[in-house]
Amino acid sequence: METVEFRVIAHIENDYKEKFGIPRQSGLVESLVSRIVFEPEYRNPDAFRGIEGYSHLWLLWHFSEADRGEEWSPTVRPPRLGGNTRVGVFATRSPFRPNSVGMSSVKLEKLEMDKTLGPVLYVSGADLLDSTPIFDVKPYLAYVDSHPEAKDGFALNQKEGTLFVEFPEELLAEVPAEKRQGLIELLSQDPRPQYQNDPERVYKMKFGAREVWFKVEANKLTVCNVCTGN
Repeated sequence: METVEFRVIAHIENDYKEKFGIPRQSGLVESLVSRIVFEPEYRNPDAFRGIEGYSHLWLLWHFSEADRGEEWSPTVRPPRLGGNTRVGVFATRSPFRPNSVGMSSVKLEKLEMDKTLGPVLYVSGADLLDSTPIFDVKPYLAYVDSHPEAKDGFALNQKEGTLFVEFPEELLAEVPAEKRQGLIELLSQDPRPQYQNDPERVYKMKFGAREVWFKVEANKLTVCNVCTGN
């Protein structure tokens, strides 16, 4: 079998500390900003010349927490379909693939020249776990990359729409002010597995240095507690 070597050029840094709670797709939560820190050999400013002329970027990255080596299955059970229906792996964006490579479209907020880290990209709309290795960064070109007429298959057939989030003020105050709106947007996307629907169950989600506890009943998510994580 032919093999190809990928070089890790950067890692992402953000508040998504575990797989539970990460947005299901890129672009769904745009109020939270991640930063992309490059490895020393890729910090040459010339490599970023002209990048600020683009509003959005493609990230190619490694599903580092879902890598099963050479093991793979031709079918997977997408949470969007309740976790019981099998479809072809190439008809999904499942992380369990022959090659554990992800692709995300993000918005470029700014390029910052850090004295220690060199060029750092600040992006919003990311759906990558904190510390995820990145293989490449490419410009998003709307005239060829955007297809408004495209079909979405089964992706929007279940649980369309967002939740109303009830976040008590005293608990919201435990979250840094600049991250509050982003956290509310994240919760409104319903972080639960699609097949879980117990209104009495309390869920725990890591967000940065904090843990957010919540319940969901009908179309309303209620935050029960916010505390510093272990």
